[in-house]
Amino acid sequence: MKESTRKDRLPVVAGSFYPDDPEELRRTIEGFFTEAKKGPLPGLIRALVVPHAGYVFSGGVAASGYNQLDSEHSYQRVFILASSHRVSLDKASVYTGGDYLTPLGKVEVDSEISAVLAKDRAHFTDDPAAHREEHSIEVQLPFLQVVLKKPFKIVPIVMGTQSPEICRGIAASLKPYFTPDNLFIVSADFSHYPSYENAKKADAATAEAFCANSPQKFLDGLRANDRLRIPDLATSMCAWPAGLTLLYLTEGNPALKFNRIDYRNSGDTKPYGDKSRVVGYHAIAVSEEAERAFELTAADQKALLQIARKTVESAARSQALPDPIPDSYGPALMAKAGAFVTLKTGSALRGCIGIFESEQPLFRVVQEMAVASSTQDPRFRPVRTGELADIRIEISVLTPMRKIKDIKEIQLGKHGILIQKGLRRGTFLPQVATETGWTLEEFLGHCAEDKAGIGWNGWKDADIFIYEALIFEEEKR
Repeated sequence: MKESTRKDRLPVVAGSFYPDDPEELRRTIEGFFTEAKKGPLPGLIRALVVPHAGYVFSGGVAASGYNQLDSEHSYQRVFILASSHRVSLDKASVYTGGDYLTPLGKVEVDSEISAVLAKDRAHFTDDPAAHREEHSIEVQLPFLQVVLKKPFKIVPIVMGTQSPEICRGIAASLKPYFTPDNLFIVSADFSHYPSYENAKKADAATAEAFCANSPQKFLDGLRANDRLRIPDLATSMCAWPAGLTLLYLTEGNPALKFNRIDYRNSGDTKPYGDKSRVVGYHAIAVSEEAERAFELTAADQKALLQIARKTVESAARSQALPDPIPDSYGPALMAKAGAFVTLKTGSALRGCIGIFESEQPLFRVVQEMAVASSTQDPRFRPVRTGELADIRIEISVLTPMRKIKDIKEIQLGKHGILIQKGLRRGTFLPQVATETGWTLEEFLGHCAEDKAGIGWNGWKDADIFIYEALIFEEEKR
């Protein structure tokens, strides 16, 4: 957007939701931090859920959430997912027109990322109307301006949809940015407007469902509250689509921990609180444990091989595919990871198909690739019943990708790479470096040019992710 057409978004609730005098505003927030739950939590905070009511009601709970951040950590961007209170939408609105202003100064919008998201017209719009009078993003900014000591940009997103499928699509567009150098904030109040005691019960149930890190369990929790017919309960979480979108990003990542930090409702606010009709406020922090290797136990490997074996046999016999039992699996099998399933007859290849990334849990990916390798590999005819006894199954699991900041983190022969710039991406499996004998720069250059199509040196200003391959197979039959 040309500079002359940019229009900064002015504060609209300064002086009502929070003080409009800069010095008073800073003192107010610092006072909240002093009295709030202490932090920071161990590990890196990847996401927060914090309330967006007037500071007199919810400022203390919000401060408990923001207190969990390491103020010296450098977040490149803060993605704020907020609810739309005034404008009806069937998607999300991302602000591309300028920056956000508060009494504490300008908060820069990452216009490049916002513009990229806005091109996804199925899930986003860049109509500024959703932002013009909306308070749920604005009230978060002064907290960020006080607590974060390093420069940051924001990507402000107003969620106007009530569709879980649209939320899933929004999450898919946001997935490339859900990385350790970005912070995600869900701006959400919880129950509206039950009595004080009913709010505590409903809010506890909603938080428990959310912290299960499962979109389905969260939706089930919201429906369970609805079925209770709690008097005057208008919603269990006003920005539940924002919360659901975050869960589509976090689901299946065993390194993430959901921490319930603080809870109060408007009935706790003196002298303003009316306990007959309240709004609930939770602070929840999603932290990431120190990096640990992705591992598959012997039991995990056995379970995946059994799934693949039973699936190949069922496909060959034209029978219904077996239905895995996820409740019996450990966290590694529930993680989102790519996988290849290879079929061999003796030492000869009989089929091999896989994917590098998936939104499905690992056990489901293995089942899908087992079907594909036995029936859809264009190099071979489908596996027949008479061949089953001679076929041996090998599985290659690709560990979850990790974004790197320095190419020195890449170990040739151990790490596969994925290079991404905008919508272009390309990947090499770990064994490519071993088979070719390439140097690190050749490995990167060939991937950038031959796979991603961004030129030999394109990797130098692209995002680079690494992963490993865990390979295991059936014993000889």
